[in-house]
Amino acid sequence: MKELVFVYGSLRRGQSHHPLLRHAKYLGAHKTEPCYTMFGMGPFPAITDGGSTAIIGEVFAVDGRTLSRLDEFEDCPAEYFRRRIVTPFGKAWVYVYRYAPKAAVIPTGDWCDR
Repeated sequence: MKELVFVYGSLRRGQSHHPLLRHAKYLGAHKTEPCYTMFGMGPFPAITDGGSTAIIGEVFAVDGRTLSRLDEFEDCPAEYFRRRIVTPFGKAWVYVYRYAPKAAVIPTGDWCDR
């Protein structure tokens, strides 16, 4: 069974951890509702609930094994939790950071703008 995942940082195409999605099918770009804050955490971003930023990212269809690997990579549920968001491709999981980080805000919501 396929699950949809919305990725917004180092898992995006052309980014350092995208090979984790080598078995995934790219469905397209997406911009979330403006209800998050994006932080630059060094080599990766984190988004938190609240704020007024729309997050720019990509939606992929993944199998259960890939989703499990992503949970491990994202340290879910310890550091991040996942929730479903509405995308043009269907409901997709997004990883949301559990804590309020002391890091620089990325006001555009696009990790590639860092």
